[in-house]
Amino acid sequence: MRNHDDMKDYDKDSAMEEMELPIFDFGYMPPEYAIDGLFSVKSDVFSFGVIILEIVSGKRNRGFSLGGLGHNLLGYAWRLWVKGRPLELIDKSLYDSCGPSQVLRCIHVGLLCVQQLPEDRPNTSTVVLMLVSDTFLPQPKQPGFCTERNPYEAESSSRKESNYSGNEITTTIIDPR
Repeated sequence: MRNHDDMKDYDKDSAMEEMELPIFDFGYMPPEYAIDGLFSVKSDVFSFGVIILEIVSGKRNRGFSLGGLGHNLLGYAWRLWVKGRPLELIDKSLYDSCGPSQVLRCIHVGLLCVQQLPEDRPNTSTVVLMLVSDTFLPQPKQPGFCTERNPYEAESSSRKESNYSGNEITTTIIDPR
């Protein structure tokens, strides 16, 4: 609030509504929050890992597409890592300002931060230590939301008859006379 006049118009109820908005943008949301609504100290680590990979690659996770392969940025970074070609992720503009070993370490730390399970992710202080020192880095496990979609599968599966069971519910409303 800028001044006392703004304070007169301040509505506590609307302020509470604003605070209940989702915390994460889809591209930075950890799997445990997206699926189960669980938030932990490792949730921010996941988001930070996404940001590291976005900076290194010069691409955004949300909306990332690579020639119809259906990978998101995390899936693409993971695929390159597994194939032993992580340097292909690097944005060309970083080659002049950073050494490949520095950027490779950032990719490694980013992948450690976006691992599927929160307990596999490092805590915040460990992430800082990993980035500022030459400490040993464990091998990352598969990231959360590491997607590989085939656009033709989605189209053909929508044509198939879906097998599902329907649930029924009966509700009785008691109305006083």
